[in-house]
Amino acid sequence: MTAAEEANFVLYGGPDPMELLQDESLGEMIIRDLKLRPANIGLIDPHTKKEMSYEEILEKSVNVATGLLKLGVKKSDTVAIVSENCLQYCLAMFGTIFSGATLAQFNPAYLKDELEHAINMTKPKIIFVSSDVANKVSAVNRKNQYAKQLIIFDENGIVPDRSLSFTTLISQQTVDVQNFHPEPVDKQNHVALILLSSGTTGLPKGVQLTHANIMTTIAHSKEQAKLFELPEQLVALAVTPLFHVLASVGLINMVTNNCLCVLLSKFDARLFLESIQRYKVNLMSVVPPLMVFLAKHPMVDSYDLSSLINLFCGAAPLSKEIEDQVRERLGIAFVRQGYGMTETTYVMLMQSGFENKPGCVGKIRMGQWVKVIDPDSGKILGPNQRGELCFKGSLIMKGYVGKESAIDADGWLQTGDIGYYDEDEDFFIVDRIKELIKYKGFQVAPAELEAILLDHPKVKDAAVIGVPDERVGELTTAFVVKEHDESVNEGEIVRFVAERVSPQKQLHGGVRFISQVPRTASGKILRRKLRDMVADGNRAKL
Repeated sequence: MTAAEEANFVLYGGPDPMELLQDESLGEMIIRDLKLRPANIGLIDPHTKKEMSYEEILEKSVNVATGLLKLGVKKSDTVAIVSENCLQYCLAMFGTIFSGATLAQFNPAYLKDELEHAINMTKPKIIFVSSDVANKVSAVNRKNQYAKQLIIFDENGIVPDRSLSFTTLISQQTVDVQNFHPEPVDKQNHVALILLSSGTTGLPKGVQLTHANIMTTIAHSKEQAKLFELPEQLVALAVTPLFHVLASVGLINMVTNNCLCVLLSKFDARLFLESIQRYKVNLMSVVPPLMVFLAKHPMVDSYDLSSLINLFCGAAPLSKEIEDQVRERLGIAFVRQGYGMTETTYVMLMQSGFENKPGCVGKIRMGQWVKVIDPDSGKILGPNQRGELCFKGSLIMKGYVGKESAIDADGWLQTGDIGYYDEDEDFFIVDRIKELIKYKGFQVAPAELEAILLDHPKVKDAAVIGVPDERVGELTTAFVVKEHDESVNEGEIVRFVAERVSPQKQLHGGVRFISQVPRTASGKILRRKLRDMVADGNRAKL
């Protein structure tokens, strides 16, 4: 195949809607949209029933920005958030973006070592925290002293020294909101968000998303909305943690597209269903375990969920059976799947229309290019040929914090995922080159857990894989070789890991004891052999 013929197999989604990308920064875009409908309710906390109008969101976010600037925060600085979902989290997000600083978002369930890695990597000058994690964050920060101040969202219980309440921060500011202008930035290169995404090497990597990256996905949503007859204001329910790209970029997307966002601090089945019913929720971004809940849980039949119009499912594959069950049970017009990574600013492939092919994750989005290559030769493949998906375009991250660029000289990002497209240019994901495990939409790196297992004095060797599970995506399962037939049981190993990692990284699939870990001549673990063992139902030793 000639180079010209190969070029025919590079697919392009058409140009970005440039007329929607004239703002000079993400902050300017958010402020403009908040000012359009000041009286509209923008955020609701269903736990407390607290509501915030767009006008109040703008005012308090501007006060956050002003407060940060007075604390000495500059455009070159990073501000972090470690918290469960709450209204203050949203204001801190917007305020940090308005200040021109980069916002890093961390999982509040991180244990000490994970949190220390995240802080050392991003070096935040200020950290917003909930009171639940304030002492944990303060203890880690005392060790490296990057952050000069912690700002506490709520004031329940004892808070650490060198902290400031969020209420005090915003109440000290007197700002003319109408004449406030966000700090100017180079939108193509300035990093707006750092979101942590696990790498195959183990510890999380900091994905840098620019102002332009996020502005582009907002513009895509505005363009897509033109195709449908929608209510004057859509109501969205946010249940995914805000440190996850699906929720973080999704929240910004909703606020700038005139959505009322109902924000759950965490998933609670009853409150989740009550919120859909009470607030007449129209759309949600969900992960497959939540789709399984909607398809199968008996509690669902006790609530009126007829307001739901659109469910977007991402973060992990969704079976056609579960999708059909949800459609039939709830009578939803649109159940859409998509494919993306933190590195691609939300979604790179997306379904459209009422009916979609089983297993399809959609077509390439506007302004983006995609090609499928042979993983070994790099040759560009044509329709119905399986290979590694590669993307480039306006949604591709700037790079990883402190790492060599993951993007090649021509702008291509290799995903590590195996897929193909058909004659209609619809894409299908079939496998992963990367060894990441997907548990409830979270990425779990086997290498990190294997390193922990090898620290156990009774473990000689170990390997970790994900075992498919309809409820959660994949169950993290360890294969362990005992040290000289030492006496150690499954429970001891599971507890050993649980004490060292956050809940989503634990060994939910249990432990299997084997005589040796299958490896290549160069020492690479042959995970396929382990998966074959599970598929065969064989718990015997290798």
